[in-house]
Amino acid sequence: MANELNQPMAAIGEYETVLPFQAVGVKPFVISEEDDEKFATLLLKLAKEKYAVVFIQEFLFVKYMSVVDSINEEYPVSVLPIPGLKGGSGAGLASIRNSVERAVGMDIFAVK
Repeated sequence: MANELNQPMAAIGEYETVLPFQAVGVKPFVISEEDDEKFATLLLKLAKEKYAVVFIQEFLFVKYMSVVDSINEEYPVSVLPIPGLKGGSGAGLASIRNSVERAVGMDIFAVK
């Protein structure tokens, strides 16, 4: 699946987490926790190839947050965390919250 500009989408993570994305046209890239040193190189490659959206399993998103941040600053790619089969750690919501706070200038999700 690609957006209206024909930019592809990808999912990076463990086999069981990313393979279902293939059913909706998202290209899966399998990286296990034991093999995660390839992550930064792969994410940079996808950004340079003009992928519009890259879904990243949370364990990679959290571990390589500085890499994700630098890619987000330099390339027009949306990097979104997704939970693994064991569930989420809250990194996805925290990322969305921080992005919205930067865009709006305040934490609109704050509970009063």
